[in-house]
This record gives sequence, C-alpha cells and structure tokens, in this order.
Amino acid sequence: MTTSLHTRAVLFHELGGPEVLRVEDVPLGQPRPGEVLFRVDAIGLNRADALFRAGTYYYPPTLPGSRLGYEAAGVVESVGEGVSGFAPGDPVMAAANFDFGVHGVHAERVVLPQESVVHRPAGTDAVTSAAAWLTYTTAYGGLVETAGMTPGDHVVITGASSGVGTAAIQTALRHGAIPIATTRSPRKRQRLLELGAAHVIATDSEELVAEVHRITGGKGAEVVFDAIGGPGFAALGDALAPGGTAVLYGWLDPRPAQLGLNWPQTVHMYNNGTLVERPDLRRRAAAYIGSGLADGTLAPVIAETFDGLDRVADAHRLMESNTHTGKILVTL
Repeated sequence: MTTSLHTRAVLFHELGGPEVLRVEDVPLGQPRPGEVLFRVDAIGLNRADALFRAGTYYYPPTLPGSRLGYEAAGVVESVGEGVSGFAPGDPVMAAANFDFGVHGVHAERVVLPQESVVHRPAGTDAVTSAAAWLTYTTAYGGLVETAGMTPGDHVVITGASSGVGTAAIQTALRHGAIPIATTRSPRKRQRLLELGAAHVIATDSEELVAEVHRITGGKGAEVVFDAIGGPGFAALGDALAPGGTAVLYGWLDPRPAQLGLNWPQTVHMYNNGTLVERPDLRRRAAAYIGSGLADGTLAPVIAETFDGLDRVADAHRLMESNTHTGKILVTL
C-alpha cells in the first residue's frame, strides 16, 4: 500500500542475481524545490539494471538498500517550489540521467529533480513511453548525433535483438540507412528480418567480416553500433569501410576492447548519460522520438509485459535468459 509518506520500491541489499531483489516500503516525502513527484504506471528494464544489480556496471550500487531502474513512465502528482515546466496531471517519463542507486525509478511513486523528468510524447501511453526513452535516445544519440549516419550507409548493429538493438534498426531505416543485424544464434534471424533488418549475420556460425564485405560488395560498412566490446570489437573495425565509424555504447564483454588494423577509422566510446544530461540534446532527442512515434517510423518492440512490481525478479530472469527480442516491461 502506498501512502503520501511511503511507497513500494525495488531494492537490493547485496550483489547477485534476480533473487536479491526485494520490494519494500521506503520513505517518499513531498517534492522539495526543483523536484517532481510522479506516480509510476510502467517501468522498462535495461541491461544496465542487471549489470548494476550484479556489481558489474560502471559505477557501484549504494548498498545496503540500493535503488534500481533508469526508466519509468507515469503522471505528475505534485511539484516542488520553483518547478515551472511540469504540473499535476502531466504525463511524464524519467530521463535516465541520474545515479539509479539513489534515484532508481522502479517504484510505485518517485521524486526526481525536474531536469531528470521529460514530458511523454503527445498521445503516447505509459507502456510505450517506458519502452521508448532510453532505447531510442541511445540509438539516436549513437547513430545520429555521434556517428553522423546518412542515407545509404550500411550500419552493423550488434546485439540487435535487444531493446536498443531493435530501436537502432528502426532508427537506421528512418534515415534511409541499411541495417545489418548481428545475433549469436540463427534462431532470431527471421524475427530480426521481420523487424526491418536488411541482413542478419549469425555470428556463432558465420564469419562477420566476410559477411559484411559480401553484403557491401567488398567495401565494408560505414557505421558500426556495438553493445559488446571486448576482443571482438577488432573484427567490427575490420568490417568497416576505410574511414568508417564505430560507436561502442556497451561492454557486455567486460574484457578490454581491441581495435582492428583497418585504418583509418573513427572510434567513439558513447555514453548516453552525456546526451540526456544536456538540455539541448535532450530536447532534440525528445523531438526525434516524439515525431517518430507519431509517424510510425519508431515503434517499440515489446518482448513481454509483467503485471505488478512483485514480478520484477521474473522480468530480470527473462532478460538474463537472452531468449527475448525487444523490451521487457512491468506495469503497475
């Protein structure tokens, strides 16, 4: 039960698997100056949640009692003094530009600084919003703002069945680029083709560099968008056309990333937090996502929706199974 003084929230007191997650009553409090309190209607899971819970994210959790979660959508209930951009009743989303050990939004109600809240796109429900913000800001920030993707570019997208991966396929298509999806197993090939990938490379059984060169007529890809890193990053560089751009936005392989010898190439180590912290980039990303959702060129791929905060551990188990395609959500 949620009151004006407490709310149910997801916490963990030790590092580990989904079993360490707890749903507990925590103090809520009224919003202070510059803060927004909103009721959460849907939360979106991201690989960062699992890494953070396991202690392998790029910053550590705040133990014991660490909060969790970057992504949530709901409705403003009250605002603190000095808040002018939000009012009770406004549909909003968390902007994912905070330490989620402190401000984690996997809860029934949350209080955030106003710069960590964004308006939901017009006419977009909470489930779609919770599935959209982090995935599409990452794809937009990495491919458009950072790589400068242009029409006709061949774009290699690793981990393509993830929420960000499926968003990247749609973002590439929206710009007239040619998405080349990679996945370890061929069992996801048909689904990725249905989602718009022009080509799919199953890396467990197909040689990535040879396949990219075959697809591109020998010239290589203009852009690589990689969630994995590690020693395999060298092969992605070798799959680039001379002068191509590789954007590394994740480290699912925690080993040091290696560079290929296919020079010249440009390598960016992309951090989405930098984009959503800057008001100008946050505004551009919000406009891009809103227009894409409105015209249908962007449409979040939902893998599964769990009902109730108590199902968060089950949602984490599905994410760690790697059997899903798209975004995992929990509705409240």
